[in-house]
Amino acid sequence: YPTMGEPSSHYWMPYIQFRKLNFLLKRVSMQTRPLGTTGLEVPILSFGASSLGQEFRKITLDEAMSSVRVAIDNGMRLIDTSPFYGRGMSEIMLGLALQDIPREDYLLCTKLGRYDVGHFDFSADRVAESVDISLHRLGTDHLDIMLCHDIEFVPMQQIVDETLPALRQAQQAGKIRFIGFSGYPQKIFRFICDQADVDCVLNYNQYTLQNTRFTDETVPYLQEKGIGVMHAGPFSARLLTDAPLPPWLKEPENVRQAAREAVACCHEHGSSLAKLALQFSVANPAIATTVAGSANPKNIRQWAEWLQEPLDEQLLQTVLKIFEPVKNIGHSEGLPENN
Repeated sequence: YPTMGEPSSHYWMPYIQFRKLNFLLKRVSMQTRPLGTTGLEVPILSFGASSLGQEFRKITLDEAMSSVRVAIDNGMRLIDTSPFYGRGMSEIMLGLALQDIPREDYLLCTKLGRYDVGHFDFSADRVAESVDISLHRLGTDHLDIMLCHDIEFVPMQQIVDETLPALRQAQQAGKIRFIGFSGYPQKIFRFICDQADVDCVLNYNQYTLQNTRFTDETVPYLQEKGIGVMHAGPFSARLLTDAPLPPWLKEPENVRQAAREAVACCHEHGSSLAKLALQFSVANPAIATTVAGSANPKNIRQWAEWLQEPLDEQLLQTVLKIFEPVKNIGHSEGLPENN
């Protein structure tokens, strides 16, 4: 114990350093791929922090902290969030979870423009404000990637004329390293990228066992331009898992029925549809990273374990045949003219 006048922190420092060393020793490396021409090397599987905003269920602070730690421990060092997730809660919880982890140990991707279910603001003034708020919530002085969130819900010319130029200003100020946008319809990618330079993009639920429109229609175009390719939702909003389907799932009944048949098929082969779905999504070298999210550390550890196992090619072909009659059936999202 310290004597009178001696700083107690000197006595605790070896213990704190031991804990940090132990944390580092537990980490698992993960295969990486280049993100377009950005120079970033990103893990093939990234951690999606939407669950930290209680988007799907209530979670505890311990679950949030543990999920982030386990993700980084297992090589998922790119973390994706948004002020929309939990209306700011995801960014706040993530900032708390990351405060004792060295900044160079992870990459941060967040978004702007969507702040509630029907609240969108892609104005230049809001861009500047949103960047600063996200930096504050996340407890960092820079963001590795900033994306315009779900741009199909607004007239997209504003993204080209106002939002992206404002983001470039924030980039020049050193607050952001790389910029891009996210959304669902394939139309949005050519509309924006034919008119403006972006570093990377994010699509979701359309490079899966059931729907490969992103790679069929858009990824070759993005590769020609050197744009970094990211995809989220390998489980397609739980469609490709054993879990009960969420009420917001928009896919029609014939797609749901095919998924149920695929679940049963995987069970018969001693496997799971979720495992096959994740392995399939990360296997494509054209996609730099696949984003999957959970606030359950057990799920995150399991994903990392699945990536260490070989893909069952025979089971994959059987499942793809089950989905063949409903292949690439999706839904509309956002304004009709953006679909």
